[in-house]
Amino acid sequence: MNQIERLRQAHDGKLPASAWPGCYPLLYVCRDGSVVCPECANREVDYAQEVVNYDAHYEGSPAICGDCGQAIESAYQEH
Repeated sequence: MNQIERLRQAHDGKLPASAWPGCYPLLYVCRDGSVVCPECANREVDYAQEVVNYDAHYEGSPAICGDCGQAIESAYQEH
């Protein structure tokens, strides 16, 4: 079982929006290299957009979801 499957299993089949502890926002990386928000990561997609990795978005500018275009704010936003 890979890390994405374990994460889904731990959260009732869904990929979470934030890490615990800390509630840090999570970004998901697809097989094609795009970064997506948790909502898009939980949709059914084709092989190229399958989620293969994730990371906490600790600091910096908002990341933009490669699917829906939503801004994903970092935990420690730039000022």
